[in-house]
Amino acid sequence: MTESENSTESANSAVEDARTHELRGNLERLRERLSAAENDRHVGTGPVDLIAVTKFFPAQDVQRLLDLGVRDVGENRDQEAAEKARSVPDATWHFIGQLQSKKSTSVVRYASRVHSVDRMSLVTALGKAVRNHRAAVAEGQAQGGPCTEGDLDCLVQVSLDDSEGRGGVRPVDLAALADAVAAEEGLRLGGVMAVAPLGSAPEPAFERLYGYAQQLREQHPSATQISAGMSADLEAAVRWGSTHVRVGSGILGARPVG
Repeated sequence: MTESENSTESANSAVEDARTHELRGNLERLRERLSAAENDRHVGTGPVDLIAVTKFFPAQDVQRLLDLGVRDVGENRDQEAAEKARSVPDATWHFIGQLQSKKSTSVVRYASRVHSVDRMSLVTALGKAVRNHRAAVAEGQAQGGPCTEGDLDCLVQVSLDDSEGRGGVRPVDLAALADAVAAEEGLRLGGVMAVAPLGSAPEPAFERLYGYAQQLREQHPSATQISAGMSADLEAAVRWGSTHVRVGSGILGARPVG
């Protein structure tokens, strides 16, 4: 190796070390926020699970996060998620974005949990995809994945602002959709997910979500998960019972441009 190549490799290592240092600092500050929020809860007990949202960031950052102790990683686009899951198979992958039914076949190969189930057709597609994937694995035609070892965990996304563009089922339709998930072979009803409304205070919305989650548990006692809270509003979500927060910029920084 030439002196120039050695210098380039050293520079690359320094950049990687600097990025790991940056992520470590961001994680420490984020965990301090989570700890404070857990101590300020109106409802709920126990630690809140952190999902690092790595949209637009490279697989190398996912590996860095794993090295720093983060196991749960979220993505909201299937193509990007599938590529990263192949590169970093040891992560626990969460699909958190709006999902087209036709993408179900891909998602079930790597995802342990889908947070954004919001319609009957998607329930049917996911269940069929899980069963087909299991059959393919049994026949030696596909590699195993999370849903070959257990049912695919599904959260019903609830709309808190009636905005169709952001996904989510109307609260009045939550029970029926949850029943469908629970009845679908290959799926497990985990609970609910939501994003805070745009342009209004998040806390009243998360309080409503907690109420919907409590109603759901009356019929499905094991559906205890509440996926709510992101970088800007995680404190409000945790105060109202969030069990999983989905944090992108609070850990990884501003999204890359270009």
